[in-house]
Amino acid sequence: MKKLSANDIAGELRREISSGVLAVQDRLRPERELAERFNAGRGTIRRAIRQLEESGYVQTRAGSGTYVIAGQDDKVNDVIANASPLELIDARFAIEPHMCRLAVLNARQQDFEELERLLLQMERSVGDPTRFAELDTRFHAFIAETTGNKLLIWVLSQINSVRNQEQWSLMRHLTLNESMINQYNSQHRQIVNAIHSREPERAAMLMKDHLEAARLSLTRSAAT
Repeated sequence: MKKLSANDIAGELRREISSGVLAVQDRLRPERELAERFNAGRGTIRRAIRQLEESGYVQTRAGSGTYVIAGQDDKVNDVIANASPLELIDARFAIEPHMCRLAVLNARQQDFEELERLLLQMERSVGDPTRFAELDTRFHAFIAETTGNKLLIWVLSQINSVRNQEQWSLMRHLTLNESMINQYNSQHRQIVNAIHSREPERAAMLMKDHLEAARLSLTRSAAT
């Protein structure tokens, strides 16, 4: 059995929650058991659970465990379950450029240090599309965090939940080649530089260009 990524594991658990296999207030199996089930390291399991927490599916309670808090009838989950990768990109177009403008106003030095750390990790993951995809999700989520807007952070977490879908995993494998990852890395660094230079409109424009590149890649892959 091949090792699964955090995205893959989060997607499988999300499907079990959406289908009712895991009901509201059910406790997830301990990390050790999940690691054995999915043939993954415990760090990968923790990242998968963190994705589910950020998406509002589960809640970790200190000293007790991780519990399902969103059921199969949850309308948000239903929208997420049926969203396509192209719908994901279009939704991101609606909010991420403005997210960059807010980051220009609110990002602090420690935020730029974290963004630099993420940039370096993504640049080292050119040959590992699965790892790059995880870091890419975290990168965009962290830009949202720098805005300080809790509602915006939540909205993006719901949008990013689509990345856990089977459709997205398939498209990721089709589109994330070394050339594409290098292009994305270059675009990410330009976006961060514009935010750091306090250029809101340039940062927003660069984010639009980045999302357009992603959309074009998805469209081409869908047509093959």
